[in-house]
Amino acid sequence: MAHRLRMTALAYLLVAVALIVPAALGQGHGCDDDYQEDGDRTGCPGSSHDTVEESCHLLNCTWCPTVPDTPIPWCYVSKVGVGYVMVGEPINSPGGVRVELQRSAGRTRWDNEAENLVLEAEFQSNGRLRVKITPATGPPRFEVPIEILPPAEGNQDPLYELQFENSPLFSFKVIRKATGTVLFDTTVGQKNFVYADQYLSLTWSLPSENVYGIGENEQTSFKHDFSANKRYPLWARDHTPEGTVNIYGVQPYYTVLETDGNAHSVALVNANAQEFTMRPGGSINYITIGGVLDFYFFLGPSPENTVQQYTEAVGRAPMPPYWGLGFQLCRYGYDSIANMRAAVDRTEQYDIPHDVQYGDIDIMLRRLDFTYDPVRFNGLPEYIRELKAKGIKFVTILDPAISIGEPPGSYETFDLGQTMDVWVKRADGTPTQGKVWPDPPVYFPDYSSESTKEWWIYLIKEFHNLLEYDGLWIDMNEPANFIDGDVNGCPGNSLNSPPYVPPIFGGTLWSFTLCADSVQAAGVHYDVHSLYGWFQSEPTLIGTQEGTGKRALVLSRSTFLGSGRWAAHWLGDNFSRWSNLHFSIIGMLQYNHFGVPLSGSDICGFNDNTTPEMCQRWGQLGAFYPFSRNHNAIFNQDQDPGYFGPAVANSTRTALRIRYNLLPYLYTLFHLHHTRGDTVVRALWHLFPTDQVASGIDKQFLWGTGLLISAVLDEGQTSVQAYFPDSRWFNYYDGMEVQTPGQTVQLQAPLDYIPLHVHGGNILPTQDPERTTLLARNNPFGLIIALDENQSAQGTLFYDDGGDTIDSHTVGNYYLAEYEFSNGTLTGTVAQNGYAEMATKRLDTLRLMGHTPFRLMYVNGNPWFDYTVNGATGEVTVLHLQLPMNLAFTVRCEP
Repeated sequence: MAHRLRMTALAYLLVAVALIVPAALGQGHGCDDDYQEDGDRTGCPGSSHDTVEESCHLLNCTWCPTVPDTPIPWCYVSKVGVGYVMVGEPINSPGGVRVELQRSAGRTRWDNEAENLVLEAEFQSNGRLRVKITPATGPPRFEVPIEILPPAEGNQDPLYELQFENSPLFSFKVIRKATGTVLFDTTVGQKNFVYADQYLSLTWSLPSENVYGIGENEQTSFKHDFSANKRYPLWARDHTPEGTVNIYGVQPYYTVLETDGNAHSVALVNANAQEFTMRPGGSINYITIGGVLDFYFFLGPSPENTVQQYTEAVGRAPMPPYWGLGFQLCRYGYDSIANMRAAVDRTEQYDIPHDVQYGDIDIMLRRLDFTYDPVRFNGLPEYIRELKAKGIKFVTILDPAISIGEPPGSYETFDLGQTMDVWVKRADGTPTQGKVWPDPPVYFPDYSSESTKEWWIYLIKEFHNLLEYDGLWIDMNEPANFIDGDVNGCPGNSLNSPPYVPPIFGGTLWSFTLCADSVQAAGVHYDVHSLYGWFQSEPTLIGTQEGTGKRALVLSRSTFLGSGRWAAHWLGDNFSRWSNLHFSIIGMLQYNHFGVPLSGSDICGFNDNTTPEMCQRWGQLGAFYPFSRNHNAIFNQDQDPGYFGPAVANSTRTALRIRYNLLPYLYTLFHLHHTRGDTVVRALWHLFPTDQVASGIDKQFLWGTGLLISAVLDEGQTSVQAYFPDSRWFNYYDGMEVQTPGQTVQLQAPLDYIPLHVHGGNILPTQDPERTTLLARNNPFGLIIALDENQSAQGTLFYDDGGDTIDSHTVGNYYLAEYEFSNGTLTGTVAQNGYAEMATKRLDTLRLMGHTPFRLMYVNGNPWFDYTVNGATGEVTVLHLQLPMNLAFTVRCEP
């Protein structure tokens, strides 16, 4: 009892101190006029516990210190507010509405806030809404020069409605008409809506905390955490993926899974330095330091619909070449053709599938673009042709930075660039000068310039005469610069040193990149910095396709909204850490939302040395990345799958042979993305949007609707916890049905095994695997048929020449088959027969999972006896069918 009394007295003492401290702090540091009690304060958007008084005032917020080391904000939103009010009534038009706004009389910390704004809403289609807010007067502000493609449908019956309020300041809401759900509500931020020249801030509340997307940052969960005021800065940066640090791409796009299972997504078309803060209670504060507020809303209502609508607007990925879905091998640090050959030979020794070999910057002569080192890589052109004879393609790297130190007339890349005036310029008109991989200083091409695009395409085409590449890998295109800004430094002005900078790594806009006042054709670097890789991607694809005459693979490190139209993306310079296996799934899921389906992480990790167990598990997981490449850094040990010996090599081969067996299914998924915007890899909640458990699953993922991957992601584990939503699921290996759907199940997963399950209701086309896709394409096809609760299933097969035709779908040079199983009968029909080679190919095997027992089987009306039934699992395997792929067929199971 005495002990308890002593504690109570101490508690009273602490309360007394707490009551004294705020007053003392307020007197010593000076509280602003708008004093609020601790419990009434709303933290200022853009602030943190490290914010000081001067920074708080720059954020248009009130400063008043209180008890240290508590969550009570010292920098908070003013009661008075500094937002805008609506002038008059909204002005309606057949395709939208216009609202005029005037800045309120509330105080402001900014001298250059827009006095009047215009909100223009465009009802672009039933599922697409645009809301754009710009100053009513003054010089035009920078707007991203992105082509937003027209929607296929009209706006006669929109899924949304808009509401506007003055209460007392202006706010607006986007509402789903069918349910009344408020999807986007700025009421919560009406008192802190700021529209200044170099500081724009808006806060909105969400209908659910099931929010996914926004990047590029390394995120430790696919679903965002709203409990800790996490801030995600976006500004393209060459930095390893670590925490919330801004890295290579800028993707201001997110998806919300609503509580009733509907979904919507939002894209903010802004490329300036910006940040998102995920606030407790389910709201987002958005700050950008330039451009305009330009929102696109995509109303779904299903999760897949949101991605389909988004990619319809910004553009969808082209079909990859078929070989681009094969296994790819790379490293920075081969250092000689002998070492590259040794890695290839080890892969072949263990019969591991291998479709693409890479060259990194160490193949170059003195790190110069469009060259190779004739000493260390002597015979490289001949070796590339040797690889091609085996069916292995070659992809090499290009960096933007161009050496300016070569003797005149010796380096066409630079000399022609000078003639065509292709460089990013300083404010005085001279080229920006930095330092990257070459020893001399470098200039940076301005890919927003038409002359630069012409120069780049020409060089790429000419390069193919030197090295017969099949694809190109564009790196360092944030753009990266090994010095800050310029060799002469950056001038002191409001572009290089704006009044507010989001919490980007390095603290300045010119850290490890160019000065923000550098000049490009599309605008100052302050505005277009994060578009650098985006501008580079399209001419790279054009040049590569014209150089090879075929469909090409372009891989870009830096991306922006719509980059998927031209380039794939790998997740950057990751680490050989077990946590990175999990993070790679999150990044892959995000990039499928961003419209870049051909994505994946460096298998076994790029930085640091991997371990045999890690590489074995990562090889299994990576076999199911859409973009499947093993790559690591210079000075690290080799980590190609043959390097670690039989155990790693054999399990990698097993996983990759499954991948190659399923390539017709994966290729078809890319066709469905290309033609209608489907994700290739997706989270479980895409299929089960009302399943609350599924909304948080990010250690498993699906290929399309048909294949669930549940890899081991942790060291020393030989089992994995896998969640199976309430549906039918079948073990890929033997057809055994999962007996406890709707639950988490512990699956056995020895070191040489990755758990895979086929989802009932799906038909997956397959083809017998080989070491390369070139060889595999000659093999017979098969079908995996997994039946749902109604004993039915559907599937599709898209197939073409694999890339000899750049866009086979447009010209009709492709094959499309539809498969349906219902009422005991499998029916195969040919919807498009434009690929003549299919007449020589055969459907040979079927695997039927989940069928009730039957007595007889008929193929095209004839009795068929060449099949087996697994007594333990019930799987039926039908053999030696030899059905021509260009003809319709039926297979009937007679009860």
